[in-house]
Amino acid sequence: MTDNAESPAVRRLDDWDLERLESLATEYETPLYVMDCDRVKANYTRFSNAFPDAHVMYAAKAHTGKAVLEAVLEAGGTIECAAWGELQRSIEAGADPNELQYTAVNPPAHDLDYATELGAENPELTITIGALDTLERLNERGYDGRIAIRINPGIGTGHHEKVATGADAKFGIPYERVPEVADRVREDFELVGIHAHAGSGVLTDDLEDHCRAIERVGDMARRVGDDELEFVDIGGGYGVPYREDEAPLDLAKTSDMVRDAVGDLEAQLKLEPGRYIVADAGLILTEVNTIKEAPDTTVVGVDASLSTLIRPAMFGSYHPMLNVSAPDREPLEVTVGGPVCTSADVFAHDRPIARPERNDILAIGNAGSYGYELANQFHSQPKPAEVVLEDGEARIGRRRETLEDVTRLEQ
Repeated sequence: MTDNAESPAVRRLDDWDLERLESLATEYETPLYVMDCDRVKANYTRFSNAFPDAHVMYAAKAHTGKAVLEAVLEAGGTIECAAWGELQRSIEAGADPNELQYTAVNPPAHDLDYATELGAENPELTITIGALDTLERLNERGYDGRIAIRINPGIGTGHHEKVATGADAKFGIPYERVPEVADRVREDFELVGIHAHAGSGVLTDDLEDHCRAIERVGDMARRVGDDELEFVDIGGGYGVPYREDEAPLDLAKTSDMVRDAVGDLEAQLKLEPGRYIVADAGLILTEVNTIKEAPDTTVVGVDASLSTLIRPAMFGSYHPMLNVSAPDREPLEVTVGGPVCTSADVFAHDRPIARPERNDILAIGNAGSYGYELANQFHSQPKPAEVVLEDGEARIGRRRETLEDVTRLEQ
């Protein structure tokens, strides 16, 4: 995989080198995350080329692995962070703190302490507020630097109600209160931008709703004086096709519709893709350990679980699956689940997969975004290793946890 804009708009499981994947599973054991950083760079380049006059940041929350952050920086990107840990990890990966943007959502005191101390030493750091309370807490800490206001546009979009942030009261200043908050910011801080994020997982068919939210952001920017702003940040949320029959996001159409929706602006346009950059760059390899014939289905037990990938249990998400060991066997409709003691620990119901047998390696696709980030230690399961592919080489990005890692904080 090369890091140029001519790379395919979507990477399906069939596009991976299956022999290499099976050898990685043998060498590094399973369950195993595999992250292709060449694909990360290619995705960033393709997206940024679609918005040549905009400033494209990577939303770190999608995947904060050091290798991924380094790949984004190498591709020429900057990074948007939603927590102090993401700020610190971005800096450790080589980011200039003056180019970081911190989007504070109900920030704990520790987060604000870190951000304000960082801002004191790096005056070009931008802090985005979504509540007047946050502004007051920054003032208490002596911060008087760069502020962006997060708007709640009242319109949410995306693949699931739990990610439709544009209509969720948790996120952003209520729309009609933004002008008065802007006046308040200008009293003690430097107002540099307006920000919004409508939702996540937006594909071409979702663009109309997405752009209705963006239109409101552009209108508000002009109301508060876009000629006095440095940027208008319309967030990210741009999706990838998880299902095999879904088409990839039409970036040319997206770019045209976004520009039309936001309207004429004196300020620079900013975008924060996360999922689009990393989703199809990552997958999970898992080994079949159990085949059980049940009255209504064949149950295929694997060593990955909802502690490895929680998205199917949390969002009902679909992830493509492939039998890496024997892709040409006759397909069989199966239910694929892990070792966790809950009915939610299922990756697929009645899914046609090349007939699995014990010790086969299955791949779970599009696991590069919000996969490892949401991994956990439920059932005292250590987190899996993550292998990084880059420039034709494979290396450990994160080692496999041990039980000692799981218990080491206990007294």
